Amino acid sequence: MKNLNLPQAGLLGATLLFALSGGLPALAGTYNLTVDPIEIDTGDFTKRGIGYNGASPGPVLRFKEGEDVTINVTNNLSEPTSIHWHGLILPYQQDGVPDISYEGIAPGETFTYRFPIVQNGTYWFHSHSGFQEPDGAYGAIIIESKDREPFRYDREYVIQLTDAHPHSGDRIMRNLKMMPDYYNRKQRTLLDFLDDAEDKGFGAALADRRAWGEMRMMPTDIEDLQGFTALMNGKGPDQNWTGLFKPGERVRLRFINSSAMTYFDIRIPGLKMTVVQADGNNVQPVTVDEFRIAVAETYDVIVRPREDKAFTVFAESMGRTAFARGTLAPREGMTAEVPGLRDAPLLTMADMGMAHEGMDHGAMAGMNHSMPDGTSMEGMDHGAMNHGAMNHGDMAGEHSMGEEMSMEGMDHSAHGGMKMDAGDRFYAPGSGIAPTAANGGKFLSYADLKAQKPLYEDREATREIELRLTGNMERYIWSINGTKYTDSEPIRLQYGERVRFKFVNETMMSHPMHLHGMWSIIDTGNGARDPIKHVVNVAPGTTVYMETEVDAEGQWAFHCHLSYHADSGMFRKVVVEGGPGDKQAAVTPESGK
Repeated sequence: MKNLNLPQAGLLGATLLFALSGGLPALAGTYNLTVDPIEIDTGDFTKRGIGYNGASPGPVLRFKEGEDVTINVTNNLSEPTSIHWHGLILPYQQDGVPDISYEGIAPGETFTYRFPIVQNGTYWFHSHSGFQEPDGAYGAIIIESKDREPFRYDREYVIQLTDAHPHSGDRIMRNLKMMPDYYNRKQRTLLDFLDDAEDKGFGAALADRRAWGEMRMMPTDIEDLQGFTALMNGKGPDQNWTGLFKPGERVRLRFINSSAMTYFDIRIPGLKMTVVQADGNNVQPVTVDEFRIAVAETYDVIVRPREDKAFTVFAESMGRTAFARGTLAPREGMTAEVPGLRDAPLLTMADMGMAHEGMDHGAMAGMNHSMPDGTSMEGMDHGAMNHGAMNHGDMAGEHSMGEEMSMEGMDHSAHGGMKMDAGDRFYAPGSGIAPTAANGGKFLSYADLKAQKPLYEDREATREIELRLTGNMERYIWSINGTKYTDSEPIRLQYGERVRFKFVNETMMSHPMHLHGMWSIIDTGNGARDPIKHVVNVAPGTTVYMETEVDAEGQWAFHCHLSYHADSGMFRKVVVEGGPGDKQAAVTPESGK
């Protein structure tokens, strides 16, 4: 039996214990976890939070592909809890989602999870109850491959990122419901307008400000949540997490984004990174200077520092409001230069799905702002509301934006209605948040990801299900197809079919969509080599496709992994009908919703 009681060492201690021991042993058998009230020290502030075995992040759980695990979870909180094993393929009753998988774990009770380990790679675990995950309830999972891996490394480190906020998750949600721009510290000012006028000319700056004003939205609405301290393995930037290496070694870094809301752009100045895994699945190696990690994604990279000096691991928030920082060094106590934050990006009309040639943005004033239920959005203050309050899906029915212009034929995908540029196809051409490397080098794109070995036969999908990502920011409600979770019907799939999901992002926010229990095959244009993931990011103003082999019976969660978006409605239950012995498997229902 393995008692993973590491209240002080936490993630760092567990990682060093295994990475520096000269091998990667698996902890077979039974594991014990406690869910505890703890104190979290970020270096900037101290707060009460929730952790595992007395720490946040919790201990690194190490399994071996092919073993059966038993995990006893004891709830020491005064409220119910749960643990979801993010990205693991397992029976739905063990998935850890209250009201879908099971009832949850009551205060003072111990729940025992039992499931086989049928995969390998980098994953993580977290609470699926309330806002316990943003409050610190998360940890890492490392699964050793039963076969030899197709890449070499000499040592490894887990690098787990999060956005610790001085406010509790419950308080953050209350504030967002009260005033959706409550945490937006980057609102545009008169000085910004004067700077724009100097750069673009007065007329262009005035026209741009007029367009945003008439939509009552803001180009700074990139992050719902600001004012946080970004942590790397539980340490703030000044606390400087450090991983040791010997010059010339190949070092595997297992990046996990456990944030509630924050995307990070990651670079190690002076080192190239070779991406070898995405969401636990091997990909054909691709060497980059920088990559973006969406909330809940994992990326494994290999670096080879040859010099006897320190290197900064720099994770900068997509909105450029904070950064996490650590150090790779030959010896303890060494540091390297820490880059400054780059200029904050601004959203563009492309991120609104409106960068179509000939479009009169002034005509936005005539837009029909009604919700699918008939609720009027007329007069809604989109500036105060933050992101993407308008529902482009509704406009698809009337195609009306007043007399000045028509939406007829408009394609909200990254490819529609405009000339393509040479940028990343997973961002709208002209997007203000399309990434570029700080050193002008290679920035990873989904299009670069090719499966090392395809998991499934390349076949045509049985059918397509469209999921429009929508929202009403006045009430801070996020939704799918204009309907929040509490008002929705389950998505029904048939065991044995292959479903193609079409995500149409009609908001100004990026959404990391996570389907539990089954793999997501994102369409990157690489055919049979399209990568297998458990999270698919959908940027503003784009359409992204993924396919799923429906090979897991039961019922599963499907949601945006931004904590406050999922809680406010961007969530669905998926019901898989039939099973391996069902003769009607692979029969196509008329509707998947």
